[in-house]
Amino acid sequence: MTQSETPTHLTMLLSSAGRRVGLLEAFRSGARELGIELTVIATDMNPAWSAACRIADHAAAVPAASDPRFIDETAALCSQYGVSLLVPTIDPELPLYAGAIARFEELGTRVVVDPDLIALSANKLDTARWLAAIGVPVPLTHGIEAVRDGAEMIWPAVVKPAYGSASRGISIAATRQNLPSTWSEPMIVQQQLIGDEWTVNAFVDNHGVLRTVVPHRRIGVRAGEVEKGITERVPAFRDIAELIVSHLPAPSGPFCYQAIMSADGDVGVFEINARFGGGYPLADKAGATFAKWLLAEAAHFPSEAADDWVEGMTMLRYDAAVFSMPCA
Repeated sequence: MTQSETPTHLTMLLSSAGRRVGLLEAFRSGARELGIELTVIATDMNPAWSAACRIADHAAAVPAASDPRFIDETAALCSQYGVSLLVPTIDPELPLYAGAIARFEELGTRVVVDPDLIALSANKLDTARWLAAIGVPVPLTHGIEAVRDGAEMIWPAVVKPAYGSASRGISIAATRQNLPSTWSEPMIVQQQLIGDEWTVNAFVDNHGVLRTVVPHRRIGVRAGEVEKGITERVPAFRDIAELIVSHLPAPSGPFCYQAIMSADGDVGVFEINARFGGGYPLADKAGATFAKWLLAEAAHFPSEAADDWVEGMTMLRYDAAVFSMPCA
């Protein structure tokens, strides 16, 4: 099917849209370049207080991912609006969408998830073990119980939730004696790496081919999300992405991983996110337009995905706002 023969209208749903205005605008920009008339449905627990919901074409309230109604109500929206593409954005919803792929497919909706990568990346201890098993360099990592019982650790070490995100609940322990004595959720202890922190965004097309790998150095971070960064080509990071993809049964879609590179070039990967990363807009502006490529796949257009992004693209985030007049 050629581009001229395909429908020029698509509807997508941005799940847990929150403040992800940059991601939403990346899809709109990609749609304009492709000649697609795009309708964006944005969902959130409280759309009235979501910036992305405010600028979407339609916004809808859905329960939290922990609510049993979450998938039912999202599926109903996909049916109501004829959604072709559903893009998750937060970790708690990923396994729910992964388990409901067939249900959404029956509605004609592609959910942008890789179930295998989601399963491997949900628990940071499992992630570290899997990465080490396939040959990816990782910091020494154990569950907190094992370390308190004498398992080997290199100090100082990072203590963090096994299922955490956005830098929640992270602390540093200088020695084994500094570890917390109680905890309310599964925790890991991980060797603290010293060096520059990087996020590596990668895109795998719907045929399982790794199309591009875009590392950016995280110059400044706020609440776990990059606010100052610069794209740089680092062959070691592409090698790691290729290794990850080669060990997945059916890779597809965007993902990112985080790593530390020491002054002498040693790399340690400490996290994988099976979704768009918070710093994705930097890759998009550098020319790695994952959002556009996903829309092209949904419209059955020929893929333009390539590894020709701009090195040295910088991002300096700042606070902006969406203003709304009161309803009459």
